[in-house]
Amino acid sequence: MAKIKTIGILTSGGDAPGMNAAIRAVTRAGISAGFKVNGIYRGYKGLITDEIVEFKTQNVSNIIQQGGTILKTARCKEFQTPEGRQIAYDNMRKHDIDALVVIGGDGSLTGARIFANEFDVPVVGLPGTIDNDLYGTDHTIGYDTALNTIMWCVDRIRDTATSHERLFFIEVMGRNAGFLAINGAIASGAEAAIIPEISTQEDQLAELIQNGFRKSKNSSIVLVAESPITGGAMGLAERVRNEFPQYDVRVTILGHLQRGGSPTAQDRILASRMGAGAIDALIEGQRNVMIGDYDETIIYVPFNKAIHMDKPVDPSLVETLRRLSI
Repeated sequence: MAKIKTIGILTSGGDAPGMNAAIRAVTRAGISAGFKVNGIYRGYKGLITDEIVEFKTQNVSNIIQQGGTILKTARCKEFQTPEGRQIAYDNMRKHDIDALVVIGGDGSLTGARIFANEFDVPVVGLPGTIDNDLYGTDHTIGYDTALNTIMWCVDRIRDTATSHERLFFIEVMGRNAGFLAINGAIASGAEAAIIPEISTQEDQLAELIQNGFRKSKNSSIVLVAESPITGGAMGLAERVRNEFPQYDVRVTILGHLQRGGSPTAQDRILASRMGAGAIDALIEGQRNVMIGDYDETIIYVPFNKAIHMDKPVDPSLVETLRRLSI
């Protein structure tokens, strides 16, 4: 493999708190190791439209506390085509970029894997997604901040739920992963969480009703992972109105609230360790790997595993929530 002299860094897909801390870490660890570092704006789209700027240490000063991403992010259908990826590669070579660090979720890392294989480019990925759904890492960048935001919101919703004796369905992000819902429910003292991992096995709503939840309570809060599998909060509320009309049901969809805000200390530390780990990986000759955090240790996870293998929810979390919601 040719010696790497210049590294390009981009953020892609949905933003996540801690991405700026990761950008900062990759930039400064890269410069410290003797690399030239280029920031690529607007993800893969910027790689195609040539929005590439050299980054110095001062470019990443005072950003560790900021949410979002200073590099911006954008969807890019053109990168999904061979012609688009060829333009991206040509621009990469134009700026003498020898390797890429891509920060994003499964879609972003899927694009990185395809690009790396087509053009034999060393690519290292950082798991930047609030969903925490990438295999091979205990936590993803942004997950802890989003979880704390959910807890903060539910604490406030509980005040009105208690005042009006209502059943609240609160929808959280996660797509087909229930990590935010189940841990958010435990952290906020919610009565239940409806997650896709269990919805494929049983009717969670019917189970909740049949087990007589709310027997000793004047209000109940249920966190719901957004997913076609769970039906989402709106779908579950409609079922309650039709099948269990005795309940006064309300819905809150937290939406993009969960993506914003200053990252927690845990996310800043995780992103910093992973960013430095990405530089270490390139120095060691690694390619087509995602940086993971397993048992407080930085590891390298092949893209194929990180993207395609399912990350299971710990069944003990589900049991804990059930036991504590009586």
